[in-house]
Amino acid sequence: MTTVVAESVAQLSVFSDPAAVAVVGASADPAKWGYWLASGALTGTHRRRVHLVNRRTDTLLGHRCHPSLSALPEVPDLVALCVPAPFVSDVVDEALALGVRGFLGITSGIPAEADLAARIRSAGARLVGTNSLGIYDSATDLSLAWGRFTPGPLAIVSQSGQLGSELATLGARHGVGVSRFVSIGNQSDVTAAELLADLGNHDPTRVIALYLESFSDGESLFRTLRALRDTGRPTLLLTVGASAASTRLARSHTGSLTSATDVVDAACRAAGVLRVHTPDELITVARAFLSTTVPAGNRVAIVGDSGGQCAIAADVTSASALTVPDLSPTLTETVAAQLPPGAASSNPVDLAGAGEQDLGSYASVVEELLRADESDAVVLTGYFGCYARDAPSLAEREAAVAERIGRMSAETGKPVVVHTMAPESSTAQALWQHGVPVYDTIDSAVRALSGLSRLRPPRPSNAPPSEPVPHGRLGTGYWPARELLTALGVTFPEGGVVRTAEEASELAGRLRAPFVLKASWLEHKSESGGVVVGIDGPERLLRTFHDMHARLGDGEYVLEEQDTRQDVVEILVGGRRDPDLGPVIVVGAGGTETEVLQDITLEAAPVDPGAALAMLERLRCMPLLRGWRGRPAVSVDGLVEVITAVSRLISERPDIAEVELNPVRVAPGGALTVDALVVAADPSPAP
Repeated sequence: MTTVVAESVAQLSVFSDPAAVAVVGASADPAKWGYWLASGALTGTHRRRVHLVNRRTDTLLGHRCHPSLSALPEVPDLVALCVPAPFVSDVVDEALALGVRGFLGITSGIPAEADLAARIRSAGARLVGTNSLGIYDSATDLSLAWGRFTPGPLAIVSQSGQLGSELATLGARHGVGVSRFVSIGNQSDVTAAELLADLGNHDPTRVIALYLESFSDGESLFRTLRALRDTGRPTLLLTVGASAASTRLARSHTGSLTSATDVVDAACRAAGVLRVHTPDELITVARAFLSTTVPAGNRVAIVGDSGGQCAIAADVTSASALTVPDLSPTLTETVAAQLPPGAASSNPVDLAGAGEQDLGSYASVVEELLRADESDAVVLTGYFGCYARDAPSLAEREAAVAERIGRMSAETGKPVVVHTMAPESSTAQALWQHGVPVYDTIDSAVRALSGLSRLRPPRPSNAPPSEPVPHGRLGTGYWPARELLTALGVTFPEGGVVRTAEEASELAGRLRAPFVLKASWLEHKSESGGVVVGIDGPERLLRTFHDMHARLGDGEYVLEEQDTRQDVVEILVGGRRDPDLGPVIVVGAGGTETEVLQDITLEAAPVDPGAALAMLERLRCMPLLRGWRGRPAVSVDGLVEVITAVSRLISERPDIAEVELNPVRVAPGGALTVDALVVAADPSPAP
């Protein structure tokens, strides 16, 4: 943690455990904010002094009420502001004069809000809000929010107060209480990143729910989330518009092909954050995380007692980020020995009535699958859980089987997730108690397991240390980009810069035809007639140069040998610096049809060779690289080297906004880049 962040976290203790709190605008009317903040604050009087401020009455909620902050017997650490907007500024000035250290801003629409926040900050105090729904901390019995919370392990930091309240309500409905709740509102002063960093040592918190609509200073935010993940506290992120700055028109294919949400997802993967799409999905995954272990991989074994339910479970699982592999002949035979003749035994496994003959067969089959090194998790789907409901005499026996399944899951460190038709049964409750998540639909069960699998900690880089990226002034055009990338080990065709027909003719004598002539300074050469390929000799070269020069004028032209290798696949490799979330590396199908194909993938930069290869594996065009219909495989290793080099360049050179190599022509003998663009970042504005 940096010194600045550490100081910020120390300041924020006033919002989690103040010694004295004042609610300005306290009310006895349950329809008003002042009631909820006052009544909530009073629940913590065993831990802190609580003062109510309202100039119209002497008592509220059975407690003395004061007309102003100046009339209080002491200076409160934290002041909750729930007075009408025109009066907020005067209350803040009064509080600052007294020495108040923290403000919770409930009121919205405050005039000159930025100036108000600046005054608070310059006085050494801090402000959460404005337009906040409030704060809550289970560890310190602090409740200054609309509504009441059930204590538990889920921390909620939300830009939308009402959505944060919905998460708390959904969690309570499913037995997941709140450890800390902060509605950040307008973030006029205290930011989400600061509040998240403050959770790093918050003992009650085990998992974090985060809702954000914008990602200003996103690099710092995701560094904080990565640090929280390293403490064992993963974050589940809900977002909607992501970074508006990311949607601005870019000058390269790399920029125009990627969206704001793509960049957010890449940042999430790098930080070990799981982006979810709905509040229900967030609580579904959080419940699973709090109950069981994160699987080591994506292989899932499916067990059921209905052929139809097994088949649907397999389809739903395969459609997620999980796989349903065939079992080995040995394991298939072992499982089959426990089932009736003809039962399916090679994933999914259909018990085919074995459970009705012996309830223990559910546990026996699940145990075999957990012990074998052929799956990372088990999904149990169907009737299990219903025996206790439909035949109460079997309740004790079914509960014992549930305990046995939970025990084996804990011993092997592999999660078991259950879909049951009786989620309210005593057996379902027994499964939860023994660390086995239970859901009423197969969709929810698989969604929970898929979310768990994506909560695996980011793998550490295994790349050896590399030489620093060369620095220096950035030139304009293709040739300076080529020189910069050549210094990083990227290979280009033989060639050079020419400015006249005579220089072109002289250089051609040292190169091998056919040639390519390019106007170096043009960013998109094809659209401007700034590139000609297939020049078969000196005479045609002279005619081509004169024609291009007549159209485009003086400048640096580049003459290169044309790549005539066979069995080439064209790939785009690019990088861009998102103004909020930092550098990303982009890989996709390249050439002039890049926008048409829309076959791209991206990650936060830099990437190591393993991550670069994983990016290629996600492309639809990957079979072309491996060899397609008799064509030989191309040099994937050479392409990986280009990807890692570009990722280092965009991550280590903040003066570069975009870099693109398109196409990189990859053949069996190696990767050759035939066009490149480097765009300098706009200089920072003067203070």
